[in-house]
Amino acid sequence: MTADPARGRLESVDTALRLLLLLRRQPELRVTAAAGQLGVAPSTAHRLLTTLEARRFVTQDRVTRAYRAGPALIELGLHSTGSFDLRAAAEPHIKALAARMSETVNLLVLEGTSVRFIAGYESDQRVRTRVLTGTLLPAYAVSGGKVLLAEIPRETLRAMYPQRLRKLTPRTKTFTQLLDELSLVMMRGYAVNHGESELGLSAVAVPLRDHVGRTIAAAAMSAPTSRLKDMDLREVVIQLRECARRIRADLAH
Repeated sequence: MTADPARGRLESVDTALRLLLLLRRQPELRVTAAAGQLGVAPSTAHRLLTTLEARRFVTQDRVTRAYRAGPALIELGLHSTGSFDLRAAAEPHIKALAARMSETVNLLVLEGTSVRFIAGYESDQRVRTRVLTGTLLPAYAVSGGKVLLAEIPRETLRAMYPQRLRKLTPRTKTFTQLLDELSLVMMRGYAVNHGESELGLSAVAVPLRDHVGRTIAAAAMSAPTSRLKDMDLREVVIQLRECARRIRADLAH
């Protein structure tokens, strides 16, 4: 019996699509990990990633050799969530803030119980946090996610998280601790994360509101915990709020 060429082509397309889904859920992916999760040979995973890189669906870090979501994949996701205009309005302002603060700045939107990083610029410092554009992370474990969850009614939050929150690090909050912190976030107007999503990483976030005051995104600055703890938190919040104000003004035009 000879193999059906059409079926083979469909299977290769299916494998490529599954690979793209992996990249939308994970910040980075190496060839061996991709092969293992897809159930294919490393050579097959490498060919798929090389093809996707040529079409800008993935990019490769030339130092670590890991692959990340590329511009084409990110833009498809932004179009599907209606975030493309927001990203376009935000990019010049988060780029300017990243340069001014010499730290990484990201813009996040809520997507179910997760947050998606839709734009970002990295610090120019040697030791820095990464830009995670296109990545999904649990909203409860990141500062931008807490800002976005803070305005959701408690009954809705309980429905969103019926089970125990998965711990990403030993510092990840329990659901009860999260509710207590969200009350503080509402009162203060900003959220912090000290090692809750990744040990050694800290972040501060503020809400970005539309013209009627609805929170539509979060602007966050992240840095190694050892560096952020020495910063003036009040000044960081002021800078983030000004960045959010400028984005909001551009969206209104």
